[in-house]
Amino acid sequence: MKQVLIIGIGQFGIHIAKRMEELHCEVMAVDRDEDRINEVLPYVTNAQIGDSTNEEFLRSLGVGNYDVCFVALGSLFQSSLETTSLLKELGAKKVISRATNDVQMKFLLRNGADEVVYPEKHMALRIATKYASDSILDFIHLDNNYSIYELKVPKDWYNKTLSQIDIRRKFKINVLTIKRGDDVFIPAPDTVIEPEDIAFIIGELRDIQKCFKI
Repeated sequence: MKQVLIIGIGQFGIHIAKRMEELHCEVMAVDRDEDRINEVLPYVTNAQIGDSTNEEFLRSLGVGNYDVCFVALGSLFQSSLETTSLLKELGAKKVISRATNDVQMKFLLRNGADEVVYPEKHMALRIATKYASDSILDFIHLDNNYSIYELKVPKDWYNKTLSQIDIRRKFKINVLTIKRGDDVFIPAPDTVIEPEDIAFIIGELRDIQKCFKI
């Protein structure tokens, strides 16, 4: 069971807390606002009202005992930067900070963040990609090169095996899984593609575009 510290209980912070609780983590929540602390109480193990830019307050939390510390202050960038830096100075094992733009991301990484999340950018990228084509049902960005796409299979795949389609050789992309009705399975080379199948495919965008004529 992981020990998690969440600093900043806005919408982003409370969603993290809810999910961590579902995953059976022990969560400590921190915010300056008593109302926000009261809102998150059903989903956390413990909570405190306090200023995360105060070194003595952070020290009192024993930040080195947490497996991961989330700095979810978002729009309060100066506080986010100070909190991130203090957490690392006080021995935090892993600090994940939220940014709202590219400049913030760079400064947070330079000042102690092990990882920076940029939810608005990631969501915009996901939505734009999803609605750029009727074939794309969903999209998971992995890095600058590779992503996983949930796609409707094209008509020229119908009633053919994966080995006959041969997209790995032709387009350098791979079918990870097939969703058929309520079932999801890893296909074999002799799996026959059916008209209602949904394919989960990993590859570079340009190769996906060529294969699916997006």
